[in-house]
Amino acid sequence: MSSGQATAPARPDAIALVLFGLCVLLGSGNFLAVRFSNLELPPLWGAGLRFALAAIVFTALAFATRRPWPRGAMLARTVVFGLLNFGLFFALMYWSLLHVTAGVATIVLASVPLVTLALAVMQRMERFQTRSLVGGVAALLGIGWIAFAPTALDVPLVPLLALLAAVATIGQSIILGKHVSANHPAITNAVAMSAGAALLLTASLAAGETWSWPSLPEARWALLYLVAFGSVGLFALTLLLIRRWTPSAASYAFVVIPVTTMLLEAWIANVPITATALVGAGLVIVGVWFGALAPTPGRRTAAT
Repeated sequence: MSSGQATAPARPDAIALVLFGLCVLLGSGNFLAVRFSNLELPPLWGAGLRFALAAIVFTALAFATRRPWPRGAMLARTVVFGLLNFGLFFALMYWSLLHVTAGVATIVLASVPLVTLALAVMQRMERFQTRSLVGGVAALLGIGWIAFAPTALDVPLVPLLALLAAVATIGQSIILGKHVSANHPAITNAVAMSAGAALLLTASLAAGETWSWPSLPEARWALLYLVAFGSVGLFALTLLLIRRWTPSAASYAFVVIPVTTMLLEAWIANVPITATALVGAGLVIVGVWFGALAPTPGRRTAAT
């Protein structure tokens, strides 16, 4: 394995758990903020603007650290990480959400831990653990119960394939994030977000979206949150989390975020929480505990 990769401990320490919780909280806020930013900003333009502004912040922070910038193979990995994590993933997600419901997207994204585990095992980043598989399936069933218990599932094929491609994209980007996580988060995100923003803005131009600055106060505050907390804060913490934990375990944030988003909606927007949602949330909690958080001597990153 390349020397740029940080080694993860066998079990998450207190710092890793705090980072995991903060990532989940900030990621949940993103779901709410995007709803408000989408009131005025076309999806690809909104995502590209968000990451372009965040990249400027990270670039300023990177220069302030006076640390060396990545070169050669490490630079290439960081650019690819950005194209996948910030560019292709968000492009696929935003396009898919034009054709499927948020519930469909949620259930497909809940498969991220399973896909990340499979990719990590195939690339010898992790050793296969049965409990990780069981935990991932339990969490997937929990999200499925929340999303589809009251309704029938009717998903167009092409958008579904795009969602599955998004899952594979984010799973691989998490693994790439492990390779580049030894660098300072500001430097990594400055390079990666610049690459991702360039891809999104190019796609926005190709799609003929109108570029404009938000005028509604709600949209402006949402954009401010998405840049400051949902991008600068979240992705700096994400790289620190990936540095301290295995890729498949860190990816469980994708199944916890929908549950915490539901709680935030109940608190902020007075959205009622149903018994169905509580049952599904319980399954998610069990799956995440069993697959990622419970003590186990076996889970570790493959030897470098």
